[in-house]
Amino acid sequence: MNRINVKFRLSGVVLAVALSPLFSQAATQSVSPGKLTYGTAATFMPFEYVKDGKLSGFDIDLISALSARINLTPAPMPMEFKGLIPALQSKRLDIINSAMYVNPTRAAQVDFVPYLKIGSRVVVRKGNPEGITGRDLSLCGKNIAVTLGGIEESQARVDNSHCLEAKKPAINVMTFPAATDSAVAVAQGRADAEFLSTPGSVALLSEKPGMFEAVGPEFEADTHIAFAIRKGDSATRAQLEKGLASLVKDGTYRQLIEKWNFPDSVAIF
Repeated sequence: MNRINVKFRLSGVVLAVALSPLFSQAATQSVSPGKLTYGTAATFMPFEYVKDGKLSGFDIDLISALSARINLTPAPMPMEFKGLIPALQSKRLDIINSAMYVNPTRAAQVDFVPYLKIGSRVVVRKGNPEGITGRDLSLCGKNIAVTLGGIEESQARVDNSHCLEAKKPAINVMTFPAATDSAVAVAQGRADAEFLSTPGSVALLSEKPGMFEAVGPEFEADTHIAFAIRKGDSATRAQLEKGLASLVKDGTYRQLIEKWNFPDSVAIF
């Protein structure tokens, strides 16, 4: 879904909210009555992670605010990222709220309600000892840390093919369960760089000053992240779009973007 279509859809939701109670009458079948049960893999700072024993992050704040607007109580169900879509399909969840990147493979399994647009950065140890210049052939022959099954892994494997086509040494793609694990590998020198979302890199550089730096420009900056819902679940889509419309209208959406120090480019509304 491109940016224009997302805006068009949301503007329609705003209009519906203003003129009619239709969406509030949508018949939904929640996993637990009165709750919005969502799956999340809390390993992707700053979107969802555990801090002081509690779920934290932009996505957690967003779903809490959105749930209040549609008169439901948010009910998180933490799990591994790879288990999210199966759990949704088996109706253990109402939605997935886990900074899920929209891609064709996932779109064949679930429907999406986008809420942000982000890119990625190459992050290295401070001082850039390997002289990496960004997402380019300077990565060839290097150890690149990525999140297992995430878009970063796909990006790194594409880059490896470019290295081989250029007759350069292969990239060693190192997969980890979470972005935090990738960062540790870079900090310890086991990996030369990691691919990380732009908001994630902002958070990492802020939380670990003097330990990391981002090199090269942001890349693939038109990637949408979204809530995932079951195929054809129009009632849940209507609820989520109603809640998002309300948050955009009163400025809460922008306030959350500012709270988490996201660049303005992430906003799609």
